[in-house]
Amino acid sequence: MDPYFFAAGIIADTAKQFGVDWPHFISQVISFGIVAFLLHRFAYKPILQVLEERRQRIAEGLANAEKIRAELAKTEAARQEVLNQANLQANRLIEEARAAAERLREQKNQETIAQVNQILAKAKESSEAELARMKAELRREMIRLVAETTAKVTGKILTVDDQRRLAEETNRQLAA
Repeated sequence: MDPYFFAAGIIADTAKQFGVDWPHFISQVISFGIVAFLLHRFAYKPILQVLEERRQRIAEGLANAEKIRAELAKTEAARQEVLNQANLQANRLIEEARAAAERLREQKNQETIAQVNQILAKAKESSEAELARMKAELRREMIRLVAETTAKVTGKILTVDDQRRLAEETNRQLAA
């Protein structure tokens, strides 16, 4: 006797013993296959496509965030350079004023000393005003860059309220 027929007979006996109805079983297998095919084609593929698009948007958002960080770092370096230049100029002005005061002190009396102190105060006030002007200009530029970069990242035009909120947030971070 052929072992395949023997195995088929055992399987048929076992199936009858457990109450397997072959026509119903085959129709259920076919129905399951059809449902699995339809789910795969019309449910799983669109869901996987949506998930892939979302993953790509997140990756783009992270890349844009990295670009923003790099731009902010560059802007911060430029701001620091402007502040350093302003401090150097202020120090130079103060040193020049001190040298002038020393020469005048040797040549003049108390009236000259009072005038030198007045010149020093004006020089310091001028450098502070210049520094304040540079800081304000840098702050406006940073606010503009943040608003522009945020508009590019989000892909929408910022409203006046959004711009004001970003300006306040940037000012708060710069003050810290």
